[in-house]
Amino acid sequence: MSKPREKSFHDFFFLSQVNEDADFIPLISEEDEESITLTHVPDVIPILPLRNTVLFPGVIIPITVSRDKSMKLVREYYQKSKIIGTVAQRDPNKDDPDEDELHSVGTVAQLLRILEMPDGTTSVIIQGKKRFMIQQIVSAEPFFTARVSSLEDIKPRKKDPEFEAIVGSLKDLSLKIIKLSSNIPPETSFAVKNIESSSFLINFISSNSDIKMLEKQHLLEMNNLKKRAISLLQYLAREVQLLELKHDIQTKVKIDIDQQQREYFLHQQMKTIQDELGGNPLEQEIEELKAKGKRKKWGKEVALTFNKEVEKLNRLNPATGEYSVQLNYLQTLLELPWNEYTKDNFDLNRAQQILDRDHYGLEKVKERIIEHLAVLKLKGDMKSPIICLHGPPGVGKTSLGKSVAKALNRKYIRMSLGGLHDEAEIRGHRKTYIGAMPGRIIQSLKKVKSANPVFVLDEVDKVGRDFHGDPASALLEVLDPEQNSTFHDNFIELEYDLSKVLFIATANTTSTISPALLDRMEVINVTGYILEEKVEIARRHLIPKELRNHGLPARAINFSKSILEYIIENYTRESGVRELNKNLSKIIRVIAKKVALDEAFDRKFTISAINEILGAPRYIKDRYQGNEFAGVVTGLAWTATGGELLFVETSLSKGKGNLTLTGNLGEVMKESAVIALEYIKSHCDLLDLRAEIFENWNIHIHVPEGAIPKDGPSAGITMAVSIASAFTQRKVRSKLAMTGEITLRGKVLPVGGIKEKILAAKRADINEIILSEENRKDINEINEIYLKGLHFIYVNEIMQVFQHALLEEKVAHPLEIDSYR
Repeated sequence: MSKPREKSFHDFFFLSQVNEDADFIPLISEEDEESITLTHVPDVIPILPLRNTVLFPGVIIPITVSRDKSMKLVREYYQKSKIIGTVAQRDPNKDDPDEDELHSVGTVAQLLRILEMPDGTTSVIIQGKKRFMIQQIVSAEPFFTARVSSLEDIKPRKKDPEFEAIVGSLKDLSLKIIKLSSNIPPETSFAVKNIESSSFLINFISSNSDIKMLEKQHLLEMNNLKKRAISLLQYLAREVQLLELKHDIQTKVKIDIDQQQREYFLHQQMKTIQDELGGNPLEQEIEELKAKGKRKKWGKEVALTFNKEVEKLNRLNPATGEYSVQLNYLQTLLELPWNEYTKDNFDLNRAQQILDRDHYGLEKVKERIIEHLAVLKLKGDMKSPIICLHGPPGVGKTSLGKSVAKALNRKYIRMSLGGLHDEAEIRGHRKTYIGAMPGRIIQSLKKVKSANPVFVLDEVDKVGRDFHGDPASALLEVLDPEQNSTFHDNFIELEYDLSKVLFIATANTTSTISPALLDRMEVINVTGYILEEKVEIARRHLIPKELRNHGLPARAINFSKSILEYIIENYTRESGVRELNKNLSKIIRVIAKKVALDEAFDRKFTISAINEILGAPRYIKDRYQGNEFAGVVTGLAWTATGGELLFVETSLSKGKGNLTLTGNLGEVMKESAVIALEYIKSHCDLLDLRAEIFENWNIHIHVPEGAIPKDGPSAGITMAVSIASAFTQRKVRSKLAMTGEITLRGKVLPVGGIKEKILAAKRADINEIILSEENRKDINEINEIYLKGLHFIYVNEIMQVFQHALLEEKVAHPLEIDSYR
């Protein structure tokens, strides 16, 4: 086996310069070509397989002989006729090819010289003579011998203008390739220009072009010289296009590098001039960064990263955009409070006083916060659960967080999460982007310059989610005590310890918080205020604050208790005090205007004065509507703004037993009505009703205030009592309200929002409430002040509800339903 050494046009140019004793001439004329054409080809010749190259007639190439078979063939025939056959093998990686792995067309070659190289290898210089085709392999040992037949080139007629144009184009493209290629010396063009024979020029270029071996073999197998030239022209045109593209790319890169070198040179000159004038401001800035870095209390990893990034900044050109990004990153690292803490004040008595001073009521909540602070005092770290204050708007959830910060003597941060939909708001952007910045967690810590503030995450239930990512999932790491000690912000790309931060989240509802996030927080319910509490909050906090805000002295106005109650009952409907605060602010603004205009005013307000300022009462107090009508029952509902009365009305009309539900009811509430009706149908005998009457009367259940959507299962027993009262025409017990879910078996299940519902009942002068037995535990947790004047009836089954709620007395003018058996 033989293989060609790596070669180029330069090899053949070099061979043309050998001493004049050489017995070959590399660059042949047309006469020389004629003699080569007349070379006699024996019928049987030895075959030398070539890999990675194809030998063409007239062309001289050096090959390295490495295999024993090939060495034996070369040495034996170098002493004989020096005529052998060369054939390219199909698989160049095959060391010992079979006869099927050889191409059928090859070139007769003359052994010109054998050279022993310094590295111990043997190189043989051969020259192609004539093409042949293998007819049959005669033997494979000690080397291949084959019976062959010579192939003649079909040449175009002399002075064919088209052929001459093709040959001229081949020569031009070859010279262009030599000029574009950096691997070919420019002198090689001399060899191409001095080739006179057209056929030799085609073979010479075919042999030495940088085209695929199969394409070279295809050219060798073509008998028609003109077609061979056309195919070669196509291959060369493709190679020229690639070289020109490569040249363009290299030129552009060189221009960019030259521009950078020029800028670097100018920068160095500027630096030298600035040094002469008395110091480089850029170097001074970097020295200041290093000095600040030495004063920071960060760990070894952060210090190592900071120093590395400073060195990177020192190498950058200040005119580039990357310089400003890098400088911004380093300044952010320096401004962050690494291991910088404020000293905690764990005086629990003082904390209790601050909470009592800032918030009236909320005893359970304040007690839980004091317990939480006590655990922190004893443990000495922040691995306690994250607090989530849950309750309606305006009850003081956010201000509770501020009071905790004041009690602990810590810095206070409030971050609103309402409408947040981009994960980068929590984790930050990668600093590779222009305008990148850290997340809001890191930015907030940078502002307060403390690593252990009280951090209020406001409105955590209103976090959004879209294609930018899921911020709620990013908050999982922030609010997990086991993970937040190694919080990763995409901008700073270093672990930051959030475990000393006291996180307090606030939410109006827990239904929209992801379960995984909710699991990481300890939920403390902050419920609404009763009338008396709102009056005290107004007198102790809201009125003094608004007087200060409007520049009035503390005793400029006198709000009596009755006036405050009138404002609360007629101009607000909320669990908190936000709307009350707005109304008080409006009243005080009117007084401030009179003071500024030196107009007289009465310090004591009357109802008529309040109506004049605030307008006619906006809300009618929920009141019990009596029991004169059958089918009208008072229920209790929970809303985001507190508890409400829910009146359920049932009327009957002659028909076929159809059920109609109105009042903007949700699916769950509609199901409760169907369940209640089906239970009464299947247990009609317990109410002394005939089964046939349900087929003769249409049932219409309506819940007033149809513009307000209503849903939930807590009106189940209310609907059941309403339907039973309508069919029996019995009165419902006076000043009675109820709440509870019903099942098809008649079981009464517990519901939520009990405290808010109780407050709604008290506002409406209700004195009896029916609840599920399982809600007894919720009543036991409520302060006695909220339960004053209320009597609770606990039930397990709907029949117990009927027995207590339905009186034996019928309503006036009852329908003639003929319901009794």
